[in-house]
Amino acid sequence: MPEAMTLATVDASGSPDARMVLLKGHGPDGFRFFTNYESVKAAQLATEPRAALILYWRELDWQVRIRGTTERLPGADSDAYFSSRVRESRLGAWASPQSRPLPDRAALEQRLHEVEDRFGTGEDGGEVPRPEFWGGYLLRHEVVEFWQNGISRLHDRFRYTREDAGDGWAIERLGP
Repeated sequence: MPEAMTLATVDASGSPDARMVLLKGHGPDGFRFFTNYESVKAAQLATEPRAALILYWRELDWQVRIRGTTERLPGADSDAYFSSRVRESRLGAWASPQSRPLPDRAALEQRLHEVEDRFGTGEDGGEVPRPEFWGGYLLRHEVVEFWQNGISRLHDRFRYTREDAGDGWAIERLGP
């Protein structure tokens, strides 16, 4: 999964927390991912909007580290991405009480059946709109570090740091 990345946040006490999410877009403004706004990561981002990402490609032995601030994407952006997801994933977004305890798997399946009853199933099912509690984030990159494995552990590392004016980058080679 080349789009898999680690998202690191901190909780209210400052303890680090990390999990895998999917990179769903990137550009000059930053890196995009989507989640349930009632999840632990969303609560952490609401308290402390600074976060870090790590993308690692084992086959190439490359890593990219990214740090910056996060903000919610506009609803239209979240709507556009949500509507591109397969129907089952849209239903799953409604059914999942992300990050909250469930008594067992049957409770999750019951929630899915209730969502299917609401929106229908299969090709005959109705439209599945984006829930208000689900949407995207943009991480605006301030520091980006590129790492490539090297012979004898003499890796190549370069750090790009956004300059104060925001329109350029300071580039440094780092020791492995």
